Amino acid sequence: MYHGIINVYKEKGMTSFDVVAKLRKICGQKKIGHTGTLDPDAEGVLPVCLGKATKVCDLLTDRDKEYITVLRLGVETDTQDLTGNVIREKDTSGLDSAEVTEVIRSFVGVQEQIPPMFSAKKVNGKKLYEYAREGVEVKRKSETITIYGIDILDMNLPEVRLRVACSKGTYIRTLCHDIGQKLGVGGAMASLVRTKAAGYAIEQAHRLDEIAAMAEQGTLDELLQPVEDVFKDLPGSCCRPEYDMPLLNGSKLPMEAFAGEIPKDGTSFRAYTADGVFVGLYYYCADEGTCRVRKLFIDETTKQLIRK
Repeated sequence: MYHGIINVYKEKGMTSFDVVAKLRKICGQKKIGHTGTLDPDAEGVLPVCLGKATKVCDLLTDRDKEYITVLRLGVETDTQDLTGNVIREKDTSGLDSAEVTEVIRSFVGVQEQIPPMFSAKKVNGKKLYEYAREGVEVKRKSETITIYGIDILDMNLPEVRLRVACSKGTYIRTLCHDIGQKLGVGGAMASLVRTKAAGYAIEQAHRLDEIAAMAEQGTLDELLQPVEDVFKDLPGSCCRPEYDMPLLNGSKLPMEAFAGEIPKDGTSFRAYTADGVFVGLYYYCADEGTCRVRKLFIDETTKQLIRK
C-alpha cells in the first residue's frame, strides 16, 4: 500500500471524487482521500492523501488557498459562474478601471460570505446543490472568511483576471458575484484555477496520466510526499529509547521523555522515536505537566518492525 501525499493537477470536466476513483484504480488501493473539492469546471491543485496520510485530509482542507480567476462583469447567473443560467445582464460601458480596482480591493480582509446555492455545503443533512436542482431556495447562514490579498493581473473590461489568496471556506464564485453586486452591474466567474492549496503549488502538480505511467513503471513512490512534510513548520523532538513503546502507543509521556526541547505553550510538535521515525503530533498539557498525543500517523506494520 502507498502512503503519502500526491499533488494532483485536477483537469476540467472531472469532479474531485473522479480523481480519487481513478487513483484507486491506478494505485490498487481503496484508502485514498482528497483534501477539498474543486468544481468540475475548475482545475488546478488537488492534494490527495494515500494510506496513513488520509489522517491529514481534514488538516490540509483547513489550510489557506490561492486561485487565479476571471471575473466577467455585467452578467448574473443562478450558479454565480458562466456554466449557469443567465438571470440578468447589464451594460458595463459606464465602468472605469479606477472604480473597478477600488471595489475589488475593498474585498480584502475578514468578511461574511453567504455560500452559493450550487455548492456541496449541507443544510439539514442535504447538499445545497440538491435543493437548487429542485428549484428550492434555502436560507443559508453567512460564513466568516478572510481574503488575504487580491492582485489584478489583467483588466480588459468587462473581464478582470485576478489572483486571490484566501482562507478555507471561501467561494470564489461568490466573491465574483459580490464584486459585481457592489459595482451595480452584476458579475460571474468565467474560469478558475487553484494555484496553491495547503502549501502545494501548481508548478509541482502531476496530471493523472503521468501518475498512471509512473505507477506502471514502479516509480510512483517518487511522487509521494511524506506525511511529516505537512508539519515541517512545527518543531520536532526525538524521544529517549526507553519511551519508544509508550510513544508508539500514543501514551501520555513526561517532559523528560523527549531528548530535545519542546514548546511549552501547547503548540503541536513532531514526535519521533529515538531512531528518528516519525510517529505523530504531541503537545504539552500544562495542567498535567505531561505530553499528550494529538494525532498518530504510524501504521501497525511500522510499529511491529520498530518493536522487533
